[in-house]
Amino acid sequence: MSQEKLSEWLPKKGLLYQEDIPTVALCKPKLLPLKSVTLEKMEKMLKDAQEQIKEQEKQERLTDELG
Repeated sequence: MSQEKLSEWLPKKGLLYQEDIPTVALCKPKLLPLKSVTLEKMEKMLKDAQEQIKEQEKQERLTDELG
């Protein structure tokens, strides 16, 4: 084998193909909330409802004691 240097050439006519090998693109991990916004709203509504019931029970006890 001879040590000839091959020169590159591009075709003047026809199609030129190039293979694209996909690579894995790593990105930052996204932190997900432990509770969804909807669940937090539901819990807040439940807590508010429980507080209202406690207040109503307190007022009923006061009116029973006075009356």
